[in-house]
Amino acid sequence: MEIDPETGVVQVVAMSSVDDIGRIINHMIVEGQVHGGIAQGIGQALYEQVRYDADSGQLLSGSLMDYGVPRADQMPPMNNAFEEGAPCRTNLLGVKGVGELGTIGAAPSVVHAVLDALAERGVTHIEMPCTPERVWRALGSAT
Repeated sequence: MEIDPETGVVQVVAMSSVDDIGRIINHMIVEGQVHGGIAQGIGQALYEQVRYDADSGQLLSGSLMDYGVPRADQMPPMNNAFEEGAPCRTNLLGVKGVGELGTIGAAPSVVHAVLDALAERGVTHIEMPCTPERVWRALGSAT
């Protein structure tokens, strides 16, 4: 995790995961599902926010231009490892679900990494998404 204290911009420089998914049938598909889930979790942690006007209730983030979905160039290199030593015992193939694995772990991991990076400057709490403005404000209020 790298944070620019002048602008509040957060950059995830690397992401690793280890998942127990039972027996792998197609490694490329599993890797793609985990990468996609991690990208979704990073997006939730850093960019995505549904916003409404406080007075009218009008949705202000109704398009992908306003919502903040992460782009491919904002994704870090991903290092994924898989544990196949405990195949599922309730199906003949020994496979387990993989579709949500990256999503579940990525969001809290990213937020905690942001907090860890900000801790030396006295920041102990931040709300998701950790937008540059929120990070910048947290840094300003902690000093």
